[in-house]
Amino acid sequence: MTLILTGSPTRYGEDRFTEDNGFLATVKAELPERPRVLMVSAAPDDVAFTDSVLEGMTACVRNSGIEPRDIVMLDRRNCGQAAELVRRADWVVLCGGHVPTQNRFIHEIGLKELLQGFDGLVMGCSAGSMNCADIVYSHPEMPGEAADGSYKRWLRGLGLTRLQIVPHYHQVRNFIIDGRRLFEDVVFHDSWRHSFYTFPDGGYILCKDGRETLHGTAWEISNGAMRQICNENQTYSFMNVVFISPHFPQTYSHFCAALKRNGVNVLGIADTPFGNLNEELRWALTDYYQVRNLEDYDEVYRAVAWFAHRYGHIDWIESNNEYWLEQDARLRTDFNVTTGLHTDHISAIKEKSEMKKYYALGGVPTARQIKAAEGLDKVLAFTRKTGYPIIAKPDNGVGASGTFKMNSDDELRAWFSDHASNYGAFVVEEFVTGLLTSYDAIYDSNAEPLFESMGVYPTPIMDIVHGNLDSCYWIEKDVPAALKKLGRRTVKAFGVKSRFVHLEFFKLDRDREGLGKKGDFVGLEVNMRPAGGYTPDLMNFAHSTDVFQIWADMVVFNERRKGAGEQYFCAYASRRDCYRYARSHEEILARYGSGAYSAADPALGICMCQRMPDALADALGNQVYAARLENRKDIQTFFDFVCEKA
Repeated sequence: MTLILTGSPTRYGEDRFTEDNGFLATVKAELPERPRVLMVSAAPDDVAFTDSVLEGMTACVRNSGIEPRDIVMLDRRNCGQAAELVRRADWVVLCGGHVPTQNRFIHEIGLKELLQGFDGLVMGCSAGSMNCADIVYSHPEMPGEAADGSYKRWLRGLGLTRLQIVPHYHQVRNFIIDGRRLFEDVVFHDSWRHSFYTFPDGGYILCKDGRETLHGTAWEISNGAMRQICNENQTYSFMNVVFISPHFPQTYSHFCAALKRNGVNVLGIADTPFGNLNEELRWALTDYYQVRNLEDYDEVYRAVAWFAHRYGHIDWIESNNEYWLEQDARLRTDFNVTTGLHTDHISAIKEKSEMKKYYALGGVPTARQIKAAEGLDKVLAFTRKTGYPIIAKPDNGVGASGTFKMNSDDELRAWFSDHASNYGAFVVEEFVTGLLTSYDAIYDSNAEPLFESMGVYPTPIMDIVHGNLDSCYWIEKDVPAALKKLGRRTVKAFGVKSRFVHLEFFKLDRDREGLGKKGDFVGLEVNMRPAGGYTPDLMNFAHSTDVFQIWADMVVFNERRKGAGEQYFCAYASRRDCYRYARSHEEILARYGSGAYSAADPALGICMCQRMPDALADALGNQVYAARLENRKDIQTFFDFVCEKA
């Protein structure tokens, strides 16, 4: 079945279907050459009104270049033949009129059941479109209904869509009923925890192959406010996106909110009660499924299956989280979701040994490596080529956890002895010295970058975690051309599309044979997810943009719609609860607080000041301060001021 929801298929005063926003072409594409048309009355007992609608719609259809085999009106006179009439029809038109009246009639004739398995075109007009919803919003429209406390504004509909519309925007925007403004006093009030869509005649919503797309100028009314979401000759997609663990990290609610702003059905799966989610996330989620354990694949599979049953085809499955990459890929494979990595490609971006092959394919220099599974003797021979120190790290792992640095043969032998049961899960790599940097980017489905940024991490995460050090790093104003080139080459080699990526590179501090000259960039590790912690927020502050919205625009529109403003350095400094510091929290705010730091540019200074979740504190500290700075030389001064010990 293809479903079209309209207020009216014609512009006001016209006697043929509009061609605006491709409406007429869309209708014709769904019909056989000479369709059988069945119209369903919204006033089944009003013969004169029903006959006038039949006459007008027949003329409209023919004036639009559609020659029907026959057009039949279904009303009280022939309702006993409803099953046969629906079975014979190619095109069912649900006519406009009084919503509750038509609603009663469609339930009396069992139209919902009759349409099950219908393989033609269903088109709603006004009340007919409203009654297509699972739960119909029937706002007052007749005198007395707004003042009648018993008037039912929520009705059971045909269940062909979840979308609730308020048709005829231009005609009803300033409508007064029973002394009340329809929009401000009625519809806005009813929109709390609901979303209504309103558009002028000539606009429409196309529901086909599990995808719902709005065409033309339109507004969303939700939580007591109205915002324009689409313009003439544009589209707005109601996609189904399953977001795994949207509550952690806590900033990931911003991804969900950005999707919601783009009209997406955001379907969350997590292991915490809905009431524990933050307010932004509760607003953003269309639906939520709580599982007992996100590690239980069967349980998560059932959650996705339930969403697919209720909302139709799933367009995206994503967590943007390294920990769930394999599960995400398996779910995409099992549910035939093509917008993301599948299981056949996951080893390339999860296993460090596999990454080396793709770096080589892209001509990206990277540190030499050997699998520890080859045994102590071969790893010792490997060190004769690379020298010490060397690094052992899990072949499949996240961050610096489980990483070991060794400086001699004796330390290497001791490490093998200590890991006799699991050394095969590690790789051993030459230790490359230099400045750790990152290439952070969002790529579209054509593998073209929509956003690029550079992070600089003067102290490696491994040293921060093992030494319980303060975490200090920054986002650069610009991405050097050399890093852009290598970053893009790496993305191409790994076949990355439609993703937010965090690629790590060393900027060499000396010439290294086989790798490059001092200042060159060398590939370290690929991460097919955003940078951790609050780093995406830092990118926003540095580039005066919104990476959460850029990512959501990529998902929905496959393009960037969010621009960028003034460019800054954004520095991150954290403190640990276990230390005493030379300066108090109040002194930091007095020196770097917004407005206090620079009278010339109030945007300079602290732009974030909050606690880091305990689960991320080992690598990123407990108390976070982030500041916009104009000059690179100011970064170290900020770090020293925040992190100097007492």
